[in-house]
Amino acid sequence: MGKRGSRSQSQLLNSLTKKQKKHLRDFGEEHPFYDRVSRKEGKPQICQLSESSDTSNSESEAESEPEQVSGYHKLLATLKNVSEEEKEEEEEEEEEEDSVVGDTEMNDEDDDSDVSVEEEKAAESTEMQENVALFADPEGKDGEGPPGISQESPEEFIDAKHESLFSLETNFLEEESGNDSSLKASQDPFLQHVNKGLKEKEIQAFATNPKTTHQLKWPVLGQLVFSSKFQKLETLKPPKHIDFESLHLQKPLGSTWTKTNSQFLSGPQKSSSPFTPLQKELFLIMNSYWDLFYPERTALKNGEEIRHVYCLHVINHVLKANAQVLGNNSRRRSQKLGVGDDDDFRDQGLTRPKVLIVVPFREAALRVVQLFISLLEGDSKKKIIVSNKKRFQGEYGSDPEERPPNLKRPEDYEAVFAGNIDDHFRIGVAILQRSVRLYAPFYSSDILIASPLGLRTIIGGEGEKKRDFDFLSSIELLIIDQADIYLMQNWEHVLHLMNHMNLLPLDSHGVDFSRVRMWSLNNWSKYYRQTLLFGALQDAQINSVFNKYCINLQGQVAVKNVPMTGSISHVLVQLPHVFQRMEVDNLASVIDARFNFFVNKILPQYRDAVMSHTLIYIPSYFDFVRLRNFFKKEELNFTHICEYTQKSGVSRARHFFLQGEKQFLLLTERFHFYKRYAIKGIRNLIFYELPTYPHFYSEICNMLRATNRGEEAAWTCTVLYCKYDAQRLAAVVGVERAAQMLQSKKNVHLFITGEN
Repeated sequence: MGKRGSRSQSQLLNSLTKKQKKHLRDFGEEHPFYDRVSRKEGKPQICQLSESSDTSNSESEAESEPEQVSGYHKLLATLKNVSEEEKEEEEEEEEEEDSVVGDTEMNDEDDDSDVSVEEEKAAESTEMQENVALFADPEGKDGEGPPGISQESPEEFIDAKHESLFSLETNFLEEESGNDSSLKASQDPFLQHVNKGLKEKEIQAFATNPKTTHQLKWPVLGQLVFSSKFQKLETLKPPKHIDFESLHLQKPLGSTWTKTNSQFLSGPQKSSSPFTPLQKELFLIMNSYWDLFYPERTALKNGEEIRHVYCLHVINHVLKANAQVLGNNSRRRSQKLGVGDDDDFRDQGLTRPKVLIVVPFREAALRVVQLFISLLEGDSKKKIIVSNKKRFQGEYGSDPEERPPNLKRPEDYEAVFAGNIDDHFRIGVAILQRSVRLYAPFYSSDILIASPLGLRTIIGGEGEKKRDFDFLSSIELLIIDQADIYLMQNWEHVLHLMNHMNLLPLDSHGVDFSRVRMWSLNNWSKYYRQTLLFGALQDAQINSVFNKYCINLQGQVAVKNVPMTGSISHVLVQLPHVFQRMEVDNLASVIDARFNFFVNKILPQYRDAVMSHTLIYIPSYFDFVRLRNFFKKEELNFTHICEYTQKSGVSRARHFFLQGEKQFLLLTERFHFYKRYAIKGIRNLIFYELPTYPHFYSEICNMLRATNRGEEAAWTCTVLYCKYDAQRLAAVVGVERAAQMLQSKKNVHLFITGEN
């Protein structure tokens, strides 16, 4: 019995952590936090104490006197008999285990003799509080399963109070909202889309089917390309007159849209149609659930006009989807059907979020939410309930006084960077009848509004422990607005998002599988997702996303209007433009071919001191780093400005370049996009690559006006291009001239007089 007892005591001792041993040694008992509680009712154990003990265990526990003899004294005596060598070995092993687990301990790497009792108590108290908080909320999400609180911003607010009020499972269709007869109409495009059946053989043949295309020209949108990889391709005819009943708008949008959109309507148009000509054609495509790519959305011209019409489509889609769920809830309650008795009740996806709107800045998210409220409220006397509205205004609004009053920038810059331009945010919005819930947990939201960076911090990457993308599994409507700005932020975030769209969730998240649509269970959601892509330019990377990730079974529509003039016509200075063509074998070799062509053919012409004040405009940051390292290696007299350069460095570089102390200035496109500084002192201009934005070409060229000292004859402008730059070249020089330049395979010299 003695051997067995000592063996069990040693096993128990070995199972204790380092902190537990210290607490046991100092206080004679194990910390109450680590008490082992068993669900099974254990038999009482009797400990025989030494004869010197004058009190029982119960009295010791009741009075909490540490000097009383307890059942842990045997373990304590055993612990004190351990040799110093064994103690050091145990501590080293435990420190190694703690380092693997990643626990952070305060002053635990020091020897026990260096740690005072007070410090140990403080450490134990801190650890106990952290562990209690961890056990109270093991997932670290404030009791909420959905994401919405990032590790980078723990103070992020999520409304979890109104869960039952906005739950689709526990609510029913109100009488004042009307019945769901409109949803039963066979002509409703929403029902036609979600009820359209797909067969297994069609999915299997999708990968090998050739893409069928058809071109049409519409009055406002211009040249449209309809395409689909499914067997039958149906095209749309341009609308002549829109009847509200034919649009199947859900209540109350039929009455609220006219007032919300009144700012874009004028005179006779206001009485004839509630849509502008552009909105009318766009909404016909949206309401038919085609994928759409519109590359002519500009902040100055039609940005708000487009935002209004896609917000109408979003609210219409969400109201119909929720009305279908609530109506089926009422039917199930009245008919008292068992779960899974009827496939007619399959009306939802694997998760609740239906719509994802990707916008670049908080200001855009603010305007989208304001439009939602306006579309649901209109001019009715009965206001809708908006939870957490004040907090939302504070976090997504802006103070006009924060902007410098004397800051002069181009009009397009003022329009893009208006309001709150924070690019790290995400918010869930739940809509139920006449109520809007802001800051809803993601898995209780109907609409998600976020930036690419805000989504990237939730989705995470391979190997990260805390990552979640299940909320993207049942997105039925994806809107990517101002896609061109993401090229200036980080396009990798957009690609990362698209790679995680409509994947099967890793967790059920409490879904009722008897209500899930079959095509969602079959992992076919990506074939039913409608994607609306809006940008300000035709770009190969944006086109690639639309062609690769937009596979809606209804088909795709892309607006492809060719620029006839080009931005070179807006150059106001007399400047010779030399377009140097470089030959490349394939797309993968363009980067190296451009660098070698510049180093061997272009740069030697500008090494002479006569060719001073040379600005090199570089769109890609990676090309900028490569050139900067090469200039350093060759010990050339240069300075550089990029988006990461501090203000002092920018001021020094501009001063040195203006005074001629530095011969070359390397300038990145992203710096020009975010700052729009006027660089003075330019005499020679080199476009290492054609700009992403066509109007940047004329803006950079027009900077030469600031150095007008009778030296116009010595000004030069050199542009590098290849056959893969066809889209950017056409946007700068016009499509006809670009076609001639690509066919001739020779360098082209153009002279702009300022009147062309």
